Amino acid sequence: MRLVRFGEAGKEKPGLIDAENVLRDLSGEIDDIAGSHLSRAGLDRIRALDPKSLPKADPSHRLGPPVAGTTNFLAVGRNYAEHAAETGSDVPTEPLIFNKAISCIIGPRDDIVIPKGSNSTDWEVELAIVIGERALNVSQADALDHVAGFCLCNDVSEREWQKNRGGQWVKGKSAPTFGPLGPWLVTRDEIEDVQALDLWLDVNKERRQTGTTADMIFGVAHLVSYISDFLALQPGDIITTGTPPGVGAGMKPPLFLKAGDIVALGGSHLGEQRQVVKAYSG
Repeated sequence: MRLVRFGEAGKEKPGLIDAENVLRDLSGEIDDIAGSHLSRAGLDRIRALDPKSLPKADPSHRLGPPVAGTTNFLAVGRNYAEHAAETGSDVPTEPLIFNKAISCIIGPRDDIVIPKGSNSTDWEVELAIVIGERALNVSQADALDHVAGFCLCNDVSEREWQKNRGGQWVKGKSAPTFGPLGPWLVTRDEIEDVQALDLWLDVNKERRQTGTTADMIFGVAHLVSYISDFLALQPGDIITTGTPPGVGAGMKPPLFLKAGDIVALGGSHLGEQRQVVKAYSG
């Protein structure tokens, strides 16, 4: 299934995209794409519905982030060796985990706003994991049973704040609009091999990133299991899994986003995003 949330920001309704790419309204069946509806049993109940029995929704509706109720927005650094190399960083020997504030989450076609005082706002196309059931101390063998599905993420980053302002990376990863997600949550059963997904990103129609999840240092099952050793993951939590090479910080000289730029990104089964970059206006 491809699950979506559509409508005005903060007032999104749950929906799905059917086999004919028609937007269907799920709000008569569930209250949101969140909580118990993300469990295996909850997804099975949605899957059992006849999509054609659901009302059609206006396809011009804004799409919001495809999951609600997120309590943890976690990210993985340097999870592609070539990306670590392009930024002059060591390849980690175990997953490098950091936080993104949940207040940075936006929809897949919402604007990216360059923060006040930023001179190095960058792009990162990534596969994101959506947790479906509480996960604490789970094995790699059982990890995927706790995953509802996957979505596309642009892990927007302010490199100066991330690297040179002291403390943890959260400073450079959490400004409002720095977490575009979607367009949809694709359920796990729709993806035969999550470690074989192509990813790409363009800036102003010029290809910047091309990669595959096959090159991840730590795969999806490893990451869910590893993180669950340190905290209890909850339904709706997001883990964005790292980016392939081609970020602005890795270019020579570095190239960062400016007002008016258009960022487009996509991935196998994950759909596409498009963001217009705007200047901070207070």
